[in-house]
Amino acid sequence: VALKRMLNFNVPHVKNSTGEPVWKVLVYDRFGQDIISPLLSVKELRDMGITLHLLLHSDRDPIPDVPAVYFVMPTEENIDRMCQDLRNQLYESYYLNFISAISRSKLEDIANAALAASAVTQVAKVFDQYLNFITLEDDMFVLCNQNKELISYRAINRPDITDTEMETVMDTIVDSLFCFFVTLGAVPIIRCSRGTAAEMVAVKLDKKLRENLRDARNSLFTGDTLGAGQFSFQRPLLVLVDRNIDLATPLHHTWTYQALVHDVLDFHLNRVNLEESTGVENSPAGARPKRKNKKSYDLTPVDKFWQKHKGSPFPEVAESVQQELEYYRAQEDEVKRLKSIMGLEGEDEGAISMLSDNTAKLTSAVSSLPELLEKKRLIDLHTNVATAVLEHIKARKLDVYFEYEEKIMSKTTLDKSLLDIISDPDAGTPEDKMRLFLIYYISTQQVPSEADLEQYKKALTDAGCNLNPLQYIKQWKAFAKMASAPASYGNTTTKPMGLLSRVMNTGSQFVMEGVKNLVLKQQNLPVTRILDNLMEMKSNPETDDYRYFDPKMLRGNDSSVPRNKNPFQEAIVFVVGGGNYIEYQNLVDYIKGKQGKHILYGCSELFNASQFIKQVKYIFLICFS
Repeated sequence: VALKRMLNFNVPHVKNSTGEPVWKVLVYDRFGQDIISPLLSVKELRDMGITLHLLLHSDRDPIPDVPAVYFVMPTEENIDRMCQDLRNQLYESYYLNFISAISRSKLEDIANAALAASAVTQVAKVFDQYLNFITLEDDMFVLCNQNKELISYRAINRPDITDTEMETVMDTIVDSLFCFFVTLGAVPIIRCSRGTAAEMVAVKLDKKLRENLRDARNSLFTGDTLGAGQFSFQRPLLVLVDRNIDLATPLHHTWTYQALVHDVLDFHLNRVNLEESTGVENSPAGARPKRKNKKSYDLTPVDKFWQKHKGSPFPEVAESVQQELEYYRAQEDEVKRLKSIMGLEGEDEGAISMLSDNTAKLTSAVSSLPELLEKKRLIDLHTNVATAVLEHIKARKLDVYFEYEEKIMSKTTLDKSLLDIISDPDAGTPEDKMRLFLIYYISTQQVPSEADLEQYKKALTDAGCNLNPLQYIKQWKAFAKMASAPASYGNTTTKPMGLLSRVMNTGSQFVMEGVKNLVLKQQNLPVTRILDNLMEMKSNPETDDYRYFDPKMLRGNDSSVPRNKNPFQEAIVFVVGGGNYIEYQNLVDYIKGKQGKHILYGCSELFNASQFIKQVKYIFLICFS
């Protein structure tokens, strides 16, 4: 909503207004591009009158009779380039929108440039948009994508970080969270764990919100903010969690569609990139293997199939794709059948009466063609994506890993030894084995003895694993043990359902042979459990000493005692240090059972297990360099 309002020259966008939109150019930087691309397609931009969208630092030709909407971060080089545009008189008028608030001195720079270029009258509007976060789903956001290493898990947990660097990291996170609440139009009540990076964020965010509220004339939380209607009477709860409370979940092999896509494919800002192998069978011997085609697909809220199935277990997704395909084929056959009847020769009575009957049918079939074609596009898209995921599952035995890790995390008895899986050359990549072992190491109450550990280490090394992540987790565990007991993962079991019956039949696109059909039982992960305690006001040793901040209270006082005794209807969970789709999905499933309640999930960055392991390796290397 905020973006559409901005593209409409900061006037609320009316859906059914007739008449042409005002044609305009959109100029953004990489930050702006990342914010817009998951939300608005090129077609939607065109409907809003955006004929061209260009990067600020690309070579742009002057288009003197068109207004330009800028959407950029207020950085030195961006401001310089905008001043240059004013001097070169590129556009008819300029609507300057800053993603994050611009400082007074930089505003003066633009004013001076406009004066010098005698373009003051052309600068139509200057706005701080407070949109410095990226919305990926209706209920999920991440802070940034461009410089995400600035606020990554690695940046926050580096042993050699200086105080000033840490301040910068925290300020960056807080600036984005502040933007988020301005856009939401709500002042949250903040809870956070003590002694963590999350606490530093909470203290700074509380201060920033408080200062803004105190300045009544310029407060961003009064009047016509966008979200005013969204959270009508009750304020939302913001739970700030530190990634270090649960390092097992980001390493976990998963079984739901969206999380699997993120884990095994290249999935980024709602777009998945696939390499399509073009087969080697028919190329002559000695010929160069064919180049792989790269295809990318957008998995967006507009995609009905994705919306419905992104949280489903993978075998269910495969089955649904198959059903959709059969339904589509039936409809296609119906159109073909009608066509062949329409070509009836001869003048006999029966044909004529059939014709009038079928004309109606054909008309309706033809009118449903665009819908049918769109359905076909989605079926093809998901067939390709699901097939790519399935290849990984089969090649790496991901179902075995998932099931085994679930057992470890829920402390159920294991049917085969960990060493067997690590030593099995056919089961997974070295990284899969490392992830499994780390989860075991994190979740076990009893740390394995030195002798056992050596045996595991040898097996891991033989399997080609790099042991640095283990060294880091070892230190983390020793440290966490002093702080508190390890997070427990509830007692859950996956029920194997025997192999898939329907998808197994040979007509299916997906050969699921050997892949277990595991059904998930809802279990709350640590982040969901913490949220549940704080949202429902339950007393629990895990969350009883969480700090409580209310930026609207005149005097900030530090206490764990909530003023508000009623359960919350709306909550935002934010993970400082990075999040993942497994946690997001777990929260979505949790809230389904709570009528009338809403949750949003946010994180400083979104990583999959291999990206997380890379960061952990890096921290370990610094520790010992």
